[in-house]
Order: sequence, then structure tokens, then C-alpha cells
Amino acid sequence: QVQLVESGGGLVQAGGSLRLSCAASGRTFGGFAMAWFRQAPGKAREFVAGITWAGYRAASADSVKGRFTISRADAGNTIYLQMNNLKPEDTAVYYCAARSGYFSQSTSDYEHWGQGTQVTVSS
Repeated sequence: QVQLVESGGGLVQAGGSLRLSCAASGRTFGGFAMAWFRQAPGKAREFVAGITWAGYRAASADSVKGRFTISRADAGNTIYLQMNNLKPEDTAVYYCAARSGYFSQSTSDYEHWGQGTQVTVSS
């Protein structure tokens, strides 16, 4: 059974940085895509960035381009989201997700989800 466990969230001041981690277990992930989503209070969950297990990357929201970077550990089953120059509007619960095949920006395409980690950015 696939398990995704996020960590690294917290409280940071605007302009600061955080690195989120997602530890994946339960199967081999070749042919899978991994992604980060976020959900702010009262808003829909939105795609932030995705990566295929082979390493192709994408970023979705214009507001995170140039500030957030998704990557995969060279060894082991860990996905990272490096978040720099954080803004108050980045405040949300951040979720790691996995699906077989290419990454998608749609939440309904993902079969597996982590429990989420809270990121709060103060102004």
C-alpha cells in the first residue's frame, strides 16, 4: 500500500524559505508521477509542481515560478519542494500526491495522497 508522508512545514516570515519533504513507500515508483498541491482556507486545492520519477519537472501557478523548485532524491523515495522568497499568500496546507503515468494538474487524477503539512507565512 502506497504511503506518502510530508514533513517540513512550519511558520516562516515573508521572504524566508522552507523545504518540504515527501517520503514515499509501499511500492516501486518507476512510471509514477509525483506532485505537490496546496489548499488555503476556503479555497480549492491547487497544483503547485509535478515531477515524473525520471525527473521531468513542471510548475503550475505563475505565482510560484522562480520561487519553488520540485526535485527527487537521487537515492530513496523522497520528493522535495524547495520554497524560497515565501509570501503570505503561500500560506496553505501542502499535500504530496502520486499517480501512475505522467503528472497531471488535476486533483482527481491522483490515486494517493499524504496527510498534508501546514505552511504559514507571516507578513
